[in-house]
Amino acid sequence: MITRRLIEAADNRGSIFLALLAAAIVIVPILHLAVPPTSAFHLGTSAVALWGKYLCYALLALSLDLVWGYCGILSLGHGAFFALGGYAMGMYLMRQIGTRGVYAHPILPDFMVFLNWKELPWFWYGFDMFWFAMLMVLLVPGLLAFVFGWFAFRSRVTGVYLSIITQALTYALMLGFFRNNFGFGGNNGLTDFKDILGFSVQSPYTRTVLFMLSAFALALGYIIARWVVTSKAGKVLIAVRDAESRTRFMGYRVENYKTFVFTLSACMAAVAGALYVPQVGIINPSEFTPANSIEMVIWVAVGGRGTLVGAALGAIIVNFAKSTFTTGFLAPYWLFALGGLFVVVTIFLPKGILGLLPQKSEDTSSSGAPAAQPAE
Repeated sequence: MITRRLIEAADNRGSIFLALLAAAIVIVPILHLAVPPTSAFHLGTSAVALWGKYLCYALLALSLDLVWGYCGILSLGHGAFFALGGYAMGMYLMRQIGTRGVYAHPILPDFMVFLNWKELPWFWYGFDMFWFAMLMVLLVPGLLAFVFGWFAFRSRVTGVYLSIITQALTYALMLGFFRNNFGFGGNNGLTDFKDILGFSVQSPYTRTVLFMLSAFALALGYIIARWVVTSKAGKVLIAVRDAESRTRFMGYRVENYKTFVFTLSACMAAVAGALYVPQVGIINPSEFTPANSIEMVIWVAVGGRGTLVGAALGAIIVNFAKSTFTTGFLAPYWLFALGGLFVVVTIFLPKGILGLLPQKSEDTSSSGAPAAQPAE
């Protein structure tokens, strides 16, 4: 029953999107592992890791679109949830190094030995177990988002004020994680990873599995998000976006809906961060930079706010362009191009790139307000 509802939640664009992800899960491993390196169709390890990173960014953009596109919450701090999920995964990977580190300490990571730490901090306990690390990937960012949302939404902080607070949150975390005595590697962060679940992170097979997991997580994230926005709760979220005061006067507990979708979005962003870290090989405080969170907003706007698929598409397109145009003589002008792209999309393509494509079924974001019946 639940599986059928999840599948039915996808619209026609979503069906194509899911089909492409399914094809990538099948085709990429074949091109990477089965096709010989001498062939023109061979996909190298670096390309697999790069596209795996793009998929993680797409899941991150999708999580932001869930709160901004469908609930009107413009978060400028989603980079914090992404980074926290990444740090949880990084802590697990650091505990797997053991005596293979530079200082060959069986328990302490290299940076702790370098800083003359005598024992492992209490908040590192348990990260030698994969299940515990995965639990923390969801629990820590989810709890932070829940507590933040509980106070912010019940205080009726909205609009630009909420955006500024979320930006201040991620900036405060960035400053904290930059400190060496915070216990997370300071400005160097966590790196030099060796194994994940006993498999080398540099192995072509591990890279392929991580890519497949990223594609699967993106597909699952889309299905869950689509299910939410097409449910009765989703209609309330859209009503909150379009007319929050009216929705509140109708008897709906607006703050509860906001807190729920904000927490769900944070958990999705954290999963993207956890998949991102083993593929890029490092996590450091620069992931908390407010500029990163602002760039995520550009991804969503370019692809199409309130479409989910468009957000993922925008993240892939912008980051592909970034990888292409940040090398060579165009590198100094990339930020100008990114800003110009945002201005052009805002003025001439308010529905993003996806708005240029025809849509057979009515988009959920244009649905009406919920029935005028007070919530229990």
